[in-house]
Amino acid sequence: MILVNDFRPGITFQYESNIFVVIDASHNKTAMRQMVIKAKVRNLRSQAIVEISFTGGDKVEPAHIDKREMQYLYDAGEALVFMDTDTYDQIEIQKENLKWEMNFLKPNDNVNITTFEGEILGVILPDKVALQIVECEPAVKGDTATSASKNAILETGLQVKVPLFIGQDEMVLVTTADGKYSSRA
Repeated sequence: MILVNDFRPGITFQYESNIFVVIDASHNKTAMRQMVIKAKVRNLRSQAIVEISFTGGDKVEPAHIDKREMQYLYDAGEALVFMDTDTYDQIEIQKENLKWEMNFLKPNDNVNITTFEGEILGVILPDKVALQIVECEPAVKGDTATSASKNAILETGLQVKVPLFIGQDEMVLVTTADGKYSSRA
């Protein structure tokens, strides 16, 4: 059992038949009443971020999340197919659960799949991925006193803003947290 007073970012636990990971926790203690712990948590099944209040001394059940490295193989229509690089077992994850992650996945990419007691929770992407620009606006000369940018479409269909000096067919690094251009690859 995990004491809620010990909540730190990254701790995973079960509560009300859901699995949560702690994003932030704050303690509030007054002289007249018991300590209140407010935990900002992410539901690992729905990806919703909520705030849950606990009384000091409450205990929750720990949740052990497994991570396995798998290779993205192909798009099977309604789902994406991944293969375990050790056992060659294949699994399918529904596209509706990977809407954001699909912007960064290319065939043969290695990613970590998170599971809880055999239930697939999702995909952990690397911090940055290298993607090729397939369509890019031409650079427009003019007011470049500020950091001018133009639209570019990447090989996965993601649209990003890139600096004017970046051209079509170039490889760029994109951060997976916000989907923004980082640098040339």
